[in-house]
This record gives sequence, C-alpha cells and structure tokens, in this order.
Amino acid sequence: MRRIALHTRLKPGHEREYDHVHATIPAELAAAIRAAGVHGWWIWRDGLDLFHVVEVEDYRRMRAELREHPANVAWQARMATLLDVMDDYPGADTGLPLVWELPAAADRATS
Repeated sequence: MRRIALHTRLKPGHEREYDHVHATIPAELAAAIRAAGVHGWWIWRDGLDLFHVVEVEDYRRMRAELREHPANVAWQARMATLLDVMDDYPGADTGLPLVWELPAAADRATS
C-alpha cells in the first residue's frame, strides 16, 4: 500500500461548486476507484488549492485502469470545467515527493 499526495488548483470562483460536486461522488465512480485498488482518498481545500492523499495499492495501475472507464471519463470532463490545470490523465505522474514524515507510534514500536 502506498500513500500518494497530489496537488490541483481550482479556477477562481469555482470553490462552492467544487465542494458541492464532491459532496456526493457517483456510486459507479466510487466503485471503479475502489476496484482499481484505492483504499482511501482524502481532499483538503485551501482557497483554490486542493491537496489530495490517496492510499492505493499501485498508483500507476489505478490511473491506467481508470483512464478509459466511462464513469471516470465523465468525472474528468466535469472536473476540467472546475480545475485550473488538468492533465490528459496519462498516468505517468507519481504524485508529490515526500519531504518529511513523522512515523506513527506503531511504526516506531516495531523498529
């Protein structure tokens, strides 16, 4: 299991709409994301900046599996109207580089 951090940015004026759209993710999309190996996905918003943390078995495999999935294609088209910069969902990125980590207490106990 890997934890991947991502950063995206909203177009100005789309904050409420983004929050509203994410209040309920389509069930088909959620099922596809889970089937692609995602165990959890969290998004925080600070103004226009969005910070994602994804717990996933294999991030590149997840991106490849979702690339042509109809629920994800529709979702990405919707996100393209809200986000400032969208890639073409190639699956080649690896997320943000980890700079520092405070290990969980359980991790320290076993080392």
